[in-house]
Amino acid sequence: MTEVSSLTGRLLVASPALTDPNFDRAVVLLLDHDEEGSLGVVLNRPTPVDVETVLTGWGGLTGEPAVVFQGGPVSLDAALGVGVVPGENAGESGILGWRRVHGAIGLVDLEAPPELLAPELSSLRIFAGYAGWGPGQLEDELTEGAWYVVESEPGDVSCPVPERLWREVLRRQRGQLAMVATYPDDPSMN
Repeated sequence: MTEVSSLTGRLLVASPALTDPNFDRAVVLLLDHDEEGSLGVVLNRPTPVDVETVLTGWGGLTGEPAVVFQGGPVSLDAALGVGVVPGENAGESGILGWRRVHGAIGLVDLEAPPELLAPELSSLRIFAGYAGWGPGQLEDELTEGAWYVVESEPGDVSCPVPERLWREVLRRQRGQLAMVATYPDDPSMN
């Protein structure tokens, strides 16, 4: 098997050609990507469920909207926390309850006391479920043109209007990819 170049920490932005309803206009933050497969969370699928109703103590640490996000179609009964630790603290400093994924972005241990992480986090999102791909599956989807791979920014995790994230991420790209942001929601109305 050929070696897989890691896309951990990057964004997968659904192309308009992607027809799977789970990923229509999705922006996925890849939390892990290697020869064994890939795992990520959809950043722009808020649910109506308040974080505080399912994870007491964590609601005050989440940004607006303070709701649980549907991270993907796999294991919807499992919760993942993704948080941003700003500045120098984001290094390999060993913050208890936080594991660096890429840059300032990391996974939050939701079993840890929330007050332990409160002083360290600049933003937090809670996800129910995740998106997963088996070995080579994501690479096949990339070859088929289902996803655009772009750099993530810490603010992507806590975008206050997640419904706009797909267009915002595409708009900040260079060249023709920025033009995809203007693709109509319903091409038949064009």
